Amino acid sequence: MLSVNTNTSAMMALQYLNQTQSELAVTQSAINTGLKIATAKDDGATYAIAQNMRGNVAGYSAVTDSINRGMSAVEVAMSAGQSISDLLIEMKQKSLAAADQSLDTASRQAMNQDFVALRDQITTIVKNAIFNGFNLVDGSTNQITALASADGTRRITVSAEKLTLSGSIVTIKSTGTISTQAKASTMVATVQASLDNVNSALAKLSSGSKKFSIQLEFAQKLSDTLTTGIGHLVDADMAKESAMLTSLQTKQQLGVQALAIANQAPQTILSLFR
Repeated sequence: MLSVNTNTSAMMALQYLNQTQSELAVTQSAINTGLKIATAKDDGATYAIAQNMRGNVAGYSAVTDSINRGMSAVEVAMSAGQSISDLLIEMKQKSLAAADQSLDTASRQAMNQDFVALRDQITTIVKNAIFNGFNLVDGSTNQITALASADGTRRITVSAEKLTLSGSIVTIKSTGTISTQAKASTMVATVQASLDNVNSALAKLSSGSKKFSIQLEFAQKLSDTLTTGIGHLVDADMAKESAMLTSLQTKQQLGVQALAIANQAPQTILSLFR
């Protein structure tokens, strides 16, 4: 039936053209954003999963920062401990030399001055071994803790090691000297015990640093894995989208032509009245 009021062919052509336009908009959005699921409107369930995973990735970023801060504090403490260990070796040498009974008084006093300078340097090192407000060798804190999970429920703790003079590790008194042969002889054993203790403390700090290092590597790998998983969920296949774009553009052009042809159909009615 020919009708000037109802053009069924044109309406159908317009429906298909609108459908093609809608599909083309989706494909163009995927190409522009690089995402097949950019908003919850695209796929609510998948978008929610991806958002939760993005939250975990953000959490592991905070974990990484926390562990890095903890590692830096421990490494500063280890550097201080290594310097103190080196000083103790020098102090042992001075003590042994001053313990020699054949040494004259002037020479022993000179060695004592060097010994006192080395002793006081330990205090200076301990006071300056600070990172981000934490000093793990002066007794001001018992431990340092870092995040170990994205939800903040698990943590890694490394114990501090007090390396101050007159302590349980460095047992040398803050007033200790080698000004006499007797004091020097006694000091040899004290310095050796302190050296052994400091080296043991360094081993413990090293173990703590290793814990941080292992957890940091794991957190980074897990974050990378989650990021890859998010990509699998929401990233667009650009090769597929490129092919789809070409197909839809062709369908769009054909749809426009089909609509134009359908719109010309009512004009044939005019020929019936000539």
